[in-house]
Amino acid sequence: MHNTNGCRIAIDIGGTFTDTVLVDEAGHSLATTKTPTTPENPTLGALEGARRVLEEAGAHWDQIGGFIHGTTLATNALIERRGAKVATVTTEGFRDILEIAYERRYSQYDIDLVKPDLIVPRSRAFTIGGRMDARGRELEPLDEAGVAALAAALERCGAEAVAVCLMHAYANPAHEIRLREMLGAALPGLVISLSHEVSPEAREFDRLCTTIANAYVLPQMASYLADFQARFTAEGLICPILMMTAGGGMTTLDTAARLPIRLVESGPAGGAILAARIAAETGAHEVLSFDMGGTTAKLCLIDGFRPQTARRFEIARAARFIKGSGMPVRIPVIEMIEIGAGGGSIAHVDRLGRVQVGPESAGSKPGPAAFAKGGTAPTVTDADVLQGLIEPARFAEGRLKIDEAAAEAAVMRDVGAPLGLDPAAAARGISEIVDENMAGAGRMHAVESGKDLGARLMIAFGGNGPLHATRVARRAQVGRILIPRDPGVGSAVGFLFAPVSFEIVRSRYDTLDTLDIGGLNAFFDAMIDEAQAVVRAGAPEGPLTIRRQAFMRYHGQGHEIEIALPDRPLEAADIADLRRAFEAEYSRQFSRAVPGMTIEILNWALDVCSAAPALRQYPQVQGRQAARPVGKRCILCDVTGDWRAAEVFERAALEPGDHLSGPALIIEPQTTTFVSADFGAQVDGSDNIWLTRKAEDAQ
Repeated sequence: MHNTNGCRIAIDIGGTFTDTVLVDEAGHSLATTKTPTTPENPTLGALEGARRVLEEAGAHWDQIGGFIHGTTLATNALIERRGAKVATVTTEGFRDILEIAYERRYSQYDIDLVKPDLIVPRSRAFTIGGRMDARGRELEPLDEAGVAALAAALERCGAEAVAVCLMHAYANPAHEIRLREMLGAALPGLVISLSHEVSPEAREFDRLCTTIANAYVLPQMASYLADFQARFTAEGLICPILMMTAGGGMTTLDTAARLPIRLVESGPAGGAILAARIAAETGAHEVLSFDMGGTTAKLCLIDGFRPQTARRFEIARAARFIKGSGMPVRIPVIEMIEIGAGGGSIAHVDRLGRVQVGPESAGSKPGPAAFAKGGTAPTVTDADVLQGLIEPARFAEGRLKIDEAAAEAAVMRDVGAPLGLDPAAAARGISEIVDENMAGAGRMHAVESGKDLGARLMIAFGGNGPLHATRVARRAQVGRILIPRDPGVGSAVGFLFAPVSFEIVRSRYDTLDTLDIGGLNAFFDAMIDEAQAVVRAGAPEGPLTIRRQAFMRYHGQGHEIEIALPDRPLEAADIADLRRAFEAEYSRQFSRAVPGMTIEILNWALDVCSAAPALRQYPQVQGRQAARPVGKRCILCDVTGDWRAAEVFERAALEPGDHLSGPALIIEPQTTTFVSADFGAQVDGSDNIWLTRKAEDAQ
């Protein structure tokens, strides 16, 4: 290794495994590895992975010039309710924002409805006098005399963190800022999150929930990130650590520690970035990203080489697939559907005699029964082992011993015996259920977005994605699949293609007829300064791209649609173009525009990002030849249900132009690609594997 500071490393900490990737200055992979996640201190598993790839590549810490990290820690803390004890402070008269919520039930006729757990009980909800109006004008001064009593109440209730959400703070944050100063002086150890920093948008319920979620995970994440940086610095790392965000960009550790809510779902976002990158390289305009790991499966729609995005999502739904049953969070996110379907998902038979899989997972400790680490519950991985789809000697780079007898015992005890099935049939049943769960989630996500899965290319990765891709694709009516290079660590690879970025969505009410162009441009200038400061901390040099958007609606409507703005200061002549753009998009979504109606703009968005690495040239394949197998293995065919001989291939030995026919197994260090009997496979010029459903089987 001769280039100093030329390497880049990416580490993705998942619920079961921690993935690590090391690349050289040109972006070529030097080493990859999967290490078991260490729940008691996730940094330890990350350190082990980093040391392993550096040793394999013969590199040293001082040769790393870029470090990107993504983690599920914030997500898990919210889902498992392992955060700080949070209190809220709202404007006097608005103590019950959480209780009132949207003033509706998410399931109107469910008499046993379970309300979402919004973390803060009414006993820890406090208020303070003072009031701003929607334009940011002070109606009543902040009740500074009442802050001492408020601080005493916060101390009595044992609050470790406080979420401050004052009315219209997005328009004028002066009261929130002053309250932080006074509470900080009275209670120096109190962690304080302000709504105008976390989510500066109108709609106080969503803004308060987002601020609560940020305050809830902030102490744990700030401590974790400080420890993470200290341990890697002690190892010899000299470059800054950048964090992956839910929106698909990177940000600095300081920003991540201040706004940890933006780290929720940061790992899956890396996978979507990878899929979008591959889509651009291969010219695939409609893609379904399929990322199946050890704990969950994530599916994302990608159109025009951009992942589908959203400004709102829900955490810890009381009813898994019902909107409104979770805690709403307003941050920029890559929109995907995530279900508890991974290699570690636990199978059981319910009281009606049905096989159920997930969402509970065996995780990394104790793990599936086949891992021989103390796990006794049957999992998806155990089912794959019993069907012959995993070769024990080469699983997980040979570092994990596979105990087939333990897998069989677990599957028979909890699934086979209750249903009177032999081990193979019980294992196949587990696979059938989990594959249908994932395909069903993909179909539902597509329908909710008004899109069709059938014509899409599936890009599959994650430790279990290539193993289940053909089985899920068949059920989702998808005929083509791409397995990229290093698919087992796909999300970590995606981190390396993400730009350093920061997005702000801020409320400023106006109408097209009364738009204050000068005031709006000054408003955007302030947002640009704020976002650029964050981005330049992680990308000091190079060009920046600025995207501006408006969220517009007809007067009286409750929801907005997103309209792109010119990437420059607005001029009076732009107003007519904005009206035409809004009416065209409104007509596309709702079949007709409404002439003569006043058009309002509630929110404005700004996204500043650095340049992403240039696309690699996609080489054409010269010639086509049959791939050479290295052996055969007896597997349970997922098409016929019979035991069949499947050819086994080493992925490292495959050359561009190689083709093969299923059933087959393509083995590599961190995963196995299962080519079902109704699929064929071919290797392209970039060493991607293309799986295509055979014409006679695609009817």
